[in-house]
Amino acid sequence: MHGSRLRKNLLTAMLLGPATAWLVVFLVLPFIAIAVFSVGERAPEGGYQAAFTFAQYANLPARATAFWNTMVLAPVGALACLLVAYPVAYYLALRAPQRWRLILLALVVIPFWTSLLMRTYAWMYVLGGRGIPALLAYIGFEDVRLINTPGAVLLGIVYGYLPLMILPIYVSLERLDRRLLEASADLGATPLSTFLGVTLKLSLPGVMTGFSLVMILLLGEYLIPTLLGGGKVFFIGNALVDLFLQSRNWPFGSAIAITLVLVSVVVLIAANRISTRVSGARRVDLI
Repeated sequence: MHGSRLRKNLLTAMLLGPATAWLVVFLVLPFIAIAVFSVGERAPEGGYQAAFTFAQYANLPARATAFWNTMVLAPVGALACLLVAYPVAYYLALRAPQRWRLILLALVVIPFWTSLLMRTYAWMYVLGGRGIPALLAYIGFEDVRLINTPGAVLLGIVYGYLPLMILPIYVSLERLDRRLLEASADLGATPLSTFLGVTLKLSLPGVMTGFSLVMILLLGEYLIPTLLGGGKVFFIGNALVDLFLQSRNWPFGSAIAITLVLVSVVVLIAANRISTRVSGARRVDLI
């Protein structure tokens, strides 16, 4: 009996060992290094100099613009993705013919087969002077500027992250027991009441999963603000690149990175609590 339990524990350790080692080496240790850097000082030649000070955290308001842009455009972008994604996921899960469903899902995923960089460059052309503004000028609306604006960044966010919002919502709706919808209708509920009281409520775990996933990724977004914002719409990701690679102020960059991680944790905890209260779900899975 003791030998059997020992072998079982050994097998479990062998299965979990590689994944645990991977997480420790590539997640835990880098996080500890960043935390140590964040309480240090910038060396005269740049980089890190050993110290123990919270001056870097006190200096966070120096990047208030990047924080403001991120904290405004990230939730707004996630909400915009949600407003576009939910009707699409609803149609795919509850309305689309069974024989077309797999094809339509493939069409949702196909953009991921192309590099986000290439897709964002395409939007640069569409929103640039030879794209939509040129078409608007042809019909009489001149001097319309779309590129290098918050609206362009928001459009790029919705386009780039929409599949990540659609898929979790689709999974929740696809698992929905259709008999609940029929029972609601038999009891005299209107379609709107059925949607709000049954469909939306039971799909909320997928909604919160998609919202959390998109929101957390947007907190560290760098590419879309750089290309579609043109340096005029600055995210925290842009600030981190500037601090680590250009000004080489590693301690200040580390303090911003730690703050970003804490914000991400708060977002995930809030999503779990909202989902648990409204729908009774146990957690939000970011898988």
